[in-house]
Amino acid sequence: MATAETLTRTTVSHWIDGKPQPATSGRSGAVMNPATGEMIAEVGFASAADVDRAVASAKAASVQWRATALSRRAEIMFAFRDLIAHNRQRIAEIVSTENGKTLSDALGEAARGVENVEFACGVPHLLKGGYTEQASRGVDVYQIRQPLGVVAGITPFNFPAMVPLWMLANAIACGNAFLLKPSEKDPSASVLIAQLAKEAGVPDGVLNLVHGDKVAVDRILDHPDIKAVSFVGSTPVAKYIYETATRNGKRVQALGGAKNHMLVLPDADINMAADAAVSAGYGAAGERCMAISVVVAVGSVADPLIEAIRERVARIKVGSGLDPSSEMGPLITREHRDRVASHLDTASAEGATVAIDGRRDPTTRQNGFFLGPSLIDNAKPGMKCYDQEIFGPVLSVVRVNTYAEAIRLINENPFGNGTAIFTQNGGAARQFQFDVEVGMVGVNVPIPVPVAYYSFGGWKSSLFGDLHMYGPEGVQFYTRAKVVTSRWPDPSASKVDLGFPQVR
Repeated sequence: MATAETLTRTTVSHWIDGKPQPATSGRSGAVMNPATGEMIAEVGFASAADVDRAVASAKAASVQWRATALSRRAEIMFAFRDLIAHNRQRIAEIVSTENGKTLSDALGEAARGVENVEFACGVPHLLKGGYTEQASRGVDVYQIRQPLGVVAGITPFNFPAMVPLWMLANAIACGNAFLLKPSEKDPSASVLIAQLAKEAGVPDGVLNLVHGDKVAVDRILDHPDIKAVSFVGSTPVAKYIYETATRNGKRVQALGGAKNHMLVLPDADINMAADAAVSAGYGAAGERCMAISVVVAVGSVADPLIEAIRERVARIKVGSGLDPSSEMGPLITREHRDRVASHLDTASAEGATVAIDGRRDPTTRQNGFFLGPSLIDNAKPGMKCYDQEIFGPVLSVVRVNTYAEAIRLINENPFGNGTAIFTQNGGAARQFQFDVEVGMVGVNVPIPVPVAYYSFGGWKSSLFGDLHMYGPEGVQFYTRAKVVTSRWPDPSASKVDLGFPQVR
């Protein structure tokens, strides 16, 4: 029988009002180690009442937090940044254990999260408004930005540390209270982040965290005291969250799926392009919304490029993320691994060529959720391997004859998250960034994730909402503008005027 100590160690709790809180629903989920296939923890799922309790705590805390001086908020964010940076190794080990990605990849994730906290440290500057003196005789006009109140974030399994920091750093720095619902598949990194926020000085209730499934999500979407919702995940869920939350009067940014194309022109450096395709296609086992999943090879570049990719894939070591020699880890669950692998069968049946079959990798005979790097050649629109977001280590190659054919292929795809071009021709690269209908573009850069002082987000079915995530648009999302028109009265100038106000 499990002891109380064992239960405490293996049960992941909510974080409400500055301390761990048990779930009350009676429902829970298993947290697995994808490298071993073993259950390593249990996470309690939130009931609607648990969400209500967290929102009530956030609403109460937001009153004083909003009134806190910007200099004090910045001081807390600086302390938070230092604690996250100091605990990068600890965060990375938790992420690697629960998510499966390699330790070096998890360390990179933590580093990118730190960059977003660093951006939020500049909140006194970011919240500066505008002031116009003498807009009319004796009248001044100025704009200020104020927090929304209680806001929420629903985050995915593939970046369990970075994406929460994308959201909560700006939200809290701007004076809101933040409710986080992380993925139930790898929840522990978020709990550690909440503990570090408290240690940094974030007041109790300003950052709350609930775990769970659709019950928790739906209560977040319909709770009247939650003013805005941020989401990162698949397109069907993003669309559901956007439609449901906006119908309930909330501000929403919902980032959906992706089918990122990497265009390789005939003049490209083959070795550089192959390095990029392998790195961006198989890093984090392809479980990145910015992963390259389609290589668009123009003309004669296809055969040498595929051969160069094949040579590199043969050297990739697949294994546990905590093994320093591993370059690629397992997928998040057995079910997801099997779904990704099924695309190799359908691709072959639909006329594509499975050039590299990751099911033959020796790691697939282990208990973990492994699938080796896979390559599909001669993919085309209409095939499932092209049309669907695979979200795994399966890279497809589409062969085209011209640049015009390539740009048409990319622009006709329903997704518009990220894309890249590999070429040595500056004019071709500039034309591509002008022509392509995608939100984030790389020129000889395969994963063009913006730095923290820009904003992240795609176009078309990759984004539901008007504002991108983090950076300047993140500050805009978590605040609302108020314009004040001010005149200190001169009684002698006062009069009745029924006309529409004019500038005089």
